[in-house]
Formats: sequence, structure tokens, C-alpha cells
Amino acid sequence: MAADQDDVPLNAIRAFVTIARERSVTQAARTLGITQSSVSRYLAVLQDYFGTDLVERRGRGSELTEFGRLFANAVAEPLDTVCFTAKRMQRRNRTDANRLVVRTSLSTFAYSFLIPHLQAFSAEMGGIIVDVVSSLSPPSSTDNFDILITRDLSIIEPADDWEIYNEMLVCVGSPNHVTGRSLSIARSMPILNITSRPDILPTWLRAMNLAAKDIRSGARYDHNFLALPAVITGKCLLVAPEIIVSDLVREGALHLIPGSRTSSGMQYRAYAVDRSDNPEVARAFCRWVARLCKKAAIPEAA
Repeated sequence: MAADQDDVPLNAIRAFVTIARERSVTQAARTLGITQSSVSRYLAVLQDYFGTDLVERRGRGSELTEFGRLFANAVAEPLDTVCFTAKRMQRRNRTDANRLVVRTSLSTFAYSFLIPHLQAFSAEMGGIIVDVVSSLSPPSSTDNFDILITRDLSIIEPADDWEIYNEMLVCVGSPNHVTGRSLSIARSMPILNITSRPDILPTWLRAMNLAAKDIRSGARYDHNFLALPAVITGKCLLVAPEIIVSDLVREGALHLIPGSRTSSGMQYRAYAVDRSDNPEVARAFCRWVARLCKKAAIPEAA
């Protein structure tokens, strides 16, 4: 059936805006992932709709006519808004709707604190499955996740957010080597270095009125989760976020050095994106994580 003459040719408009941006029919076809002849047909449809030329050939390239420039300037931004909103609100076809996807840039937090407690949330919510993925790259509106937990990434799509943890730093060591010792032990026992968080040790040293020359530098590890086995079994210290060592201290695998707690100035946040297939469960998860993190503080006497 032929389209009504008054119907606005939206696909043709999208093709034309791409031509305007790429300044080439050929490049517009590559960007859109369609053939050059299809782009040319869309352009012809739109020019027929307006009754005037939108593009004119200039050698091997294409230049917009004055009318074409006016139209492209008028519709490019609204078209971007439409495309972004459509992608954001697109629902994923899951084979099992009884699950959440949690994405985080905090791999050690997920490994040492979040994942060990997930069974409690699952039981509380009637057996819902929680998938956890880790990524340091900025999230996009087309990525497959319901919740983002992060310290250092921002999110550009609509989402409810929660402050779940103001990061506190503590110094810990093996009970066999540090029990009964004071903060002065930091001057004599090697302190491990975490290369993925170069901010932690200098921040802690300033708070403790120590300088780099006052301590012994220990082995280097990429991440805290790699350093944890070393400090549990070795004669060394680790300055780390309290939340990732809290369970190990309570279990007796690590000992907290008294007087070593200080703020890092970093904040963990949880985002429940609007496009989640399970928005209410996603929000419930964020509230649950916030409550869990509030319980993570280690008593000074531990």
C-alpha cells in the first residue's frame, strides 16, 4: 500500500541527517549499515516530499543546499533525543524475568563483600537470581544491566540513585603478627601497594601524620583482592577500604590496627536504571545494599 502523501518519511529524515553529518552519501550508508543505493532512495523520497533539493553534488562529495542546512539544523537534535529515548526504554527479552543484572566498577567490593551476602537478598526476595558483572568502562544506555554500583563512573541515563557508602580506610594485618600492637607498627612492617588505587596509601598516610619515608614499602599488587591473601598469611600490612575487610576482621582472619581508620573522601553509589525489566526489585536491591553497607563498620575494639 502506498504511503499517504502527507505522511512524514521518518526513515528518510534519519538518512538525510546522517548525510548532513557525514557530508557524503557513501559514508552515510556505512554509518547506517545500509547500501548506498538505499540512502540515495531515502534522499529522493525526502526531496520529493519537500519539492526541492536538499543536497547537491560537489565533485566526489555532497554539499547541503541552503534549505537542506536549515532543515538539518532544525531536526538533528530532536532526532537524537528520539533515538536515545527509544534505546533507553527498549525492554530486553529475557528467558528468565526473575533475575537482576548488577554491574559494578568495584571488583574487590563485589568479590569480598557484595557477593558473599547475595544469598540473603535472594532469600528475602523469593529466590530472585542476581547476576554480577564487572567493568571499568563507562556504561551506555544500551548495556544490559539493571543496577550500577560504582565509585568513579557516572551514568547518563535516567536512574534512581542511592548513596551506599562513604569510603573509610583502615590498616589491617595478620592476627599472628599485629595483635596487641599499636599504630606505630606501620613504621616497621611493610605495607602492600595497590597499583589500581594509588590514592589510598598517600591519603591514609596524611591522615596518620606519616610520610612515605616513614614506612617500609611492601610488594605491589594490581588489586586489593589479590593482596588480601598476602596480608592474611604474610608478615605485612594492608591499607584498604574498611568495607572489603570487615567480614575478614569479624571472622578473625585479619586484625584491625587501632586508630587506623580515616575517610578517603570517596563515595560509593548505586543506580537503578529506569529501563530495568524489574524496576521495583532493582530499587529494593539498592536499598538493601545501602542497609548492608551501614552495618560494615568494624568496632574499634575488634
